[in-house]
Amino acid sequence: MSAQTGQPSLYDRLGGIYSIATVVDDLIDRVMNDPRLNANPAVNEAHHKVPPAGFKYLVTEMVGWAAGGPQKYTGRSMVDSHRDLNITPKEWDAFMDDLQQALDKFKVPAAEQAELKAIVNSTYGDIVIGKS
Repeated sequence: MSAQTGQPSLYDRLGGIYSIATVVDDLIDRVMNDPRLNANPAVNEAHHKVPPAGFKYLVTEMVGWAAGGPQKYTGRSMVDSHRDLNITPKEWDAFMDDLQQALDKFKVPAAEQAELKAIVNSTYGDIVIGKS
């Protein structure tokens, strides 16, 4: 329970790790195949360096942790994992569009979408280094 509001954590309101993993599975499939993202050669190369299952695992772990679940994120920092990808604001927007599509597909409620997108947006400065 959230100490400030008395309501369940975002993690619980999202349905726990199984629901989070389901949305992340869809999201990563979208991201890995998004031509708007893969047009960036560094991103395209990164998408093919690791098996999608491992990427999905780490993103699921991170979202669970960030949403207040019991998971502990064990991957690299956002700065370290995105440093050499030269991600532009336009590519960030494409990623956020992919996220929106995944959230909508699974009918994640608007309030929880807003909280989750705020968490994701808090990483913008660590990920986006290019200019559009």
